[in-house]
Amino acid sequence: MASIISAGTTSGTALNMSGDTSGNLAFQTQAGANTITVPNVTGTAMVSGNMPAFSATMSNQLNVSQSTWTKIPFDTKDFDTATCFNTSTYRFTPNVAGYYQVNGFMNFNNNSGNPVQTGFISVYKNGSAWKSVFIGLQYNGSSSSTVTYTGSPTMSSLVYLNGSTDYIELYGNLTSSGQAAFYNGNSFFQAYMVRSA
Repeated sequence: MASIISAGTTSGTALNMSGDTSGNLAFQTQAGANTITVPNVTGTAMVSGNMPAFSATMSNQLNVSQSTWTKIPFDTKDFDTATCFNTSTYRFTPNVAGYYQVNGFMNFNNNSGNPVQTGFISVYKNGSAWKSVFIGLQYNGSSSSTVTYTGSPTMSSLVYLNGSTDYIELYGNLTSSGQAAFYNGNSFFQAYMVRSA
């Protein structure tokens, strides 16, 4: 049997809540033009206030050992809606279980004398590589003094995080004819919740 609960004002009913025999629940405004129907399903209703998201950058260039996976020190937050990104450990540990879109971009500190030759970045989940991307660099110029490079590795991936113990970090790996380094200019690490578990 369907039932209706109304919340009224002096000018009439401001909100109707009605259920039907299927278990659906409908919320309707006074004018009747705006209706939200909540289906009879299990799960968590998500609103913007409980969907974690962050964006972070690195404040300093990071010199790295060649051909070695190294965690990138994203120590500066652009924003962190649920205080889930740690600028000391460079980890994102969201407090809501669900599927997260992860984005990362790394810029190489390249110079003509010691050009970076290959680069990788990888999202690590709980200390192990989750998804990785590789980029081989192309060079322009006819001499070592005019060598430049084009391209930087960009990562985009979906990952499930359990909302309590799961965490992600961004790692990088470079080879170079000289000192390999990740440059802080324009580099970023981001994640946001796409949907609940």
